[in-house]
Amino acid sequence: MKALHPKQAELLEILKSNISDPLTMEELATHLNVSAKSVVFHHIKQLEKKGYLKRNPANPRDYIILKDPERNVVYLKMYGMAKCGPEGTILDGMPTRIIPVDPSMIYFPASRGFMVEAKGDSMQTLIAPHDWLIVEQSSQPKNKDVVVCVNEGEVMVKRFTQDGDNVILQSVNPAYTPIVADKNSFHVEGIVRSIIKRYLNN
Repeated sequence: MKALHPKQAELLEILKSNISDPLTMEELATHLNVSAKSVVFHHIKQLEKKGYLKRNPANPRDYIILKDPERNVVYLKMYGMAKCGPEGTILDGMPTRIIPVDPSMIYFPASRGFMVEAKGDSMQTLIAPHDWLIVEQSSQPKNKDVVVCVNEGEVMVKRFTQDGDNVILQSVNPAYTPIVADKNSFHVEGIVRSIIKRYLNN
């Protein structure tokens, strides 16, 4: 990555320190001790251009740090699996926390990554409740991919299978019957790429 201007390095540290409660442009200017918001905006654009930062174009206060030059980590947003509205996506909501992750754990661009905390036992023994899932944002899974998806407003983790015109959502736990996805409401949020086990099985 390209070297940072001292003000850009300072700004990156400020953004990193306040990622859970992002500052306004005015507050960033105050922290940087500069008089104009345009100066802050210029440095933010440079951080994006140099690959350190990615912002949501629709919400400037929604951003992720792609690379921390001091700690060699990337930051992924973790989202809850709460019920969504008819047009809902979990990525529209506020993340529950920001997780620093070693870049070697991600083999796709960090800007497409997010995390969820698994709930329920439908994917045991592959995925246990409270496991952390590293997910690549994508709407085009392949057969047998494990996906984070929304079906009739419910966020779930299932194995994706295309069967003709139907999408079948399968659990690993045989106690759960397969679900035929609703064609009007179903969409895939992303493909599970890694599973971080948080508790050992008894």
